Amino acid sequence: MQKIPDMYERLDILRQYRNVAIVGVSTDPYRPSYFVAIYLQAEGYNIIPINPRYAGQMLLGKRVYASLTEAKEAGEIIEVVDVFRKPEDVPPIADEAVKIGTKVLWLQLGITSEYARRKAEEAKIIFIENRCMKIEHGRFFGGLQTIGINTGVIISRKI
Repeated sequence: MQKIPDMYERLDILRQYRNVAIVGVSTDPYRPSYFVAIYLQAEGYNIIPINPRYAGQMLLGKRVYASLTEAKEAGEIIEVVDVFRKPEDVPPIADEAVKIGTKVLWLQLGITSEYARRKAEEAKIIFIENRCMKIEHGRFFGGLQTIGINTGVIISRKI
């Protein structure tokens, strides 16, 4: 069974991979997926919006794609697939993430999938579930004050 990345490994992931497909991103600025997209973009990440409902439209200056496959075929580099979908919608997304050769499959807060975990493990893809990329980034790089989250994490070691 694949080891779940610890906090230092998650820090390395956030430093190493800069191209993030956000599956299920919303155009509503009050939705968490939109806030994560705008935050990551402001922090220098290349976001690739994925949502068939808004395909062909622009979001935060980026073209929205219907699927990961469509984005990949359009020439987008996808290193992280960040999923904002219900758990029952995750299996086909995991299959597609494997097919396009992503490096990381990241399921947001409240989202878990044993199927996705197995698929990622078989494909040697890093798998993270039930964690928010924005919160993880903020923990390490000081962005939590943006929405006032207190993680309760205090460490004395410099990371």
